Amino acid sequence: MFRNAHPAIPGGATMASVTSSLSGTAPYSALHAYLKGRHADRVVLTFAQMEDLIGFSLPDAASLNPEWWSNDVNDAGSPQARVWVQGGRTATPNLSARIVVFERVSS
Repeated sequence: MFRNAHPAIPGGATMASVTSSLSGTAPYSALHAYLKGRHADRVVLTFAQMEDLIGFSLPDAASLNPEWWSNDVNDAGSPQARVWVQGGRTATPNLSARIVVFERVSS
């Protein structure tokens, strides 16, 4: 489903504008665009689906360390968290199932 797919970027934004708004998180900008473009309050992605979106394998820490999926954007070691937090979502991983639930943050 995700192989060779280009996620829709909402609002006519370009990949360059998404990337520039996510300074320091460019490798994960396609995931940000994908999450921003989903209308569902809850998006469940497998690790493989995320890897298809971003175009590379997630680091080992993503599979082994739940803290990698932290929702704390103040954590300097977690630039990937900005991807979903700035997309208005939280991440809840299930490492044994190799899935992550991204839930919309209530306004």
